[in-house]
Amino acid sequence: MRVLIIGGTGLISSAITPRLLERGDAVTLYNRGQSEVRFPGTPVFLHGDRRDYATFEAQMAEAGTFDCVIDMVGYVPEDAESVVRAFRGRIGQFLFCSTACVYGGPAQRYPIREDEPRRPTGTYGANKARIEDILMQAHERGDFAVTILRPSQTYGEGGTIVHSLGWSTTYIDRIRKGKPVIVHGDGQSLWAACHIDDVAQGFIGAMGNPKAYGRCYNLTGEEWMTWNQYHEGVAAALNAPPPGLVHIPTDLLGRLAPRRASISVEIFQYPGIFDNQAAMQDLGFRYTVPWVEGVRRTVAWLDARGRIASSDEDPFDDRILAAWEHMTSRMAEDLRDLES
Repeated sequence: MRVLIIGGTGLISSAITPRLLERGDAVTLYNRGQSEVRFPGTPVFLHGDRRDYATFEAQMAEAGTFDCVIDMVGYVPEDAESVVRAFRGRIGQFLFCSTACVYGGPAQRYPIREDEPRRPTGTYGANKARIEDILMQAHERGDFAVTILRPSQTYGEGGTIVHSLGWSTTYIDRIRKGKPVIVHGDGQSLWAACHIDDVAQGFIGAMGNPKAYGRCYNLTGEEWMTWNQYHEGVAAALNAPPPGLVHIPTDLLGRLAPRRASISVEIFQYPGIFDNQAAMQDLGFRYTVPWVEGVRRTVAWLDARGRIASSDEDPFDDRILAAWEHMTSRMAEDLRDLES
C-alpha cells in the first residue's frame, strides 16, 4: 500500500509509521522536518508547511497518487479545505485523526457512542468537528473515501502524563517526592486513557477497510478510572506511595490558573468514557496496554532522556495549594458557629 502521513513524527504517528514499514508499505511523511524521528525504518520524507496551502497542494500534486492519506495534524477548517483540493479524485482513502473532544460534555448517555451529538466546549474540539463535516461532505460527493478516528487521551513513549494542570512533568516529580497533587473537582469523574500502541493499531485496521468508509470510530481506553484512581495508578507505576490528593472545584481552579487548568475546565470535568465496540468489530481495535504498565513505559522514556522537570523549581502548584488552604481555613473559622 502506498501511504502518505501528514505529520508522521508525532506521538501517535511514531507508533503507526514503523508498523507500516514493517509490513512493507511504501510510506511518505510530510512535515516540517523539525521533530525528532523516534522509530526505525526509512520512510520517504517530504518537507514543507501544510499551512502554506498553495505550496502544499502543489507538492501533493507532484507526489503522485496514494492508496491512503492519514492526516494527523489537521487543526483548523482551512486545513480540511486544502486537503480536499489536494487529493480530490487522486487517493483511495483519507483517514483523519479527530478527537473525542468533539463530543464536549456532559453527554446524553455513557459510555459515549459515535452517534452522540457533538457539542464541543472548546476551540480545539469545535475546529475538529468542523473539519469532520468538511471531510464527510467530500466523502458524500465522491471526492475520496473518508474515515474519522476519535482518540481521547493518548499517551506513551514520546509524550508525558497529562493531569489537572496540563502536561508539565513536574507532576511526575511531585508524586515521586510525596508532594500533594491538585485534582479538579472531587476526583470522582470517570476517565480513560489509551496507549499509543493500541491507538495505532486502530488506525492501521481502518486503512483500506471498506467497512470504515464514511464512518467515525472511537479509539479510547477501556479502563474506566476515577481521577483519584488515575493518580493512584501513576503512583503505583512509579513505585511511590499513594499521593495526597487535594480537590479544588474545577471552576475555581479555572479562575486561579486559566491557562494551565483550561484542559480541566473544557474537558476533564466531564466523564470521558467511550464505547469502542464499533472499532473493535470493524477495525480489530483492542485495548492491550494497562494504565499502570503504560505509565511505567512512558516515564521510563522520559527518565532516559532527562525530561522530568524538578517540581522544586516550579512553585506554581504549591502557591495554589497554599492559597486553597488559607481560604478554606478562613471559611472554617468564619463559619465555625454556623451549626450552633
